[in-house]
Amino acid sequence: MDLNLVKKIIKIVEQSDISELTVQEGELKISVSKNSGRQMVSMAAPPPAPVYNYNPLAGAPVSNDGYYEIKSPIVGTFYKASAPDADPFVKEGDMVKPGAVLCIVEAMKLMNEIESDVSGKIVKILVENASPVEYNQPLFLIEKD
Repeated sequence: MDLNLVKKIIKIVEQSDISELTVQEGELKISVSKNSGRQMVSMAAPPPAPVYNYNPLAGAPVSNDGYYEIKSPIVGTFYKASAPDADPFVKEGDMVKPGAVLCIVEAMKLMNEIESDVSGKIVKILVENASPVEYNQPLFLIEKD
């Protein structure tokens, strides 16, 4: 389920007279209820994904001297494109601006778009497509403008 959809559901409850709304997509169930002007959101999800050990020394070492790192904000699976047959969001050498979508990190069946917070050139993509990533793991190196 998309994070934007969750935000829309919360907004619907806030702006309407309904006091509770439940939405289910597959195994993920989201309930939003209004209680004295405050919303409570509860989510029931499948068991957490297995924990993977991140080894920063695996593969070819990359120097990040002078480059800005875009890191994963969550544990999940890294995807370069929105679908297996789609073009990647970015490639090495591409120029990006703040807000540009760089990749998707899937966590518990939620697709989270990871955006650039700086403008510059993608120097290195540090993760292979469909690979597990850890919280705070560097994903991209960007040479800032």
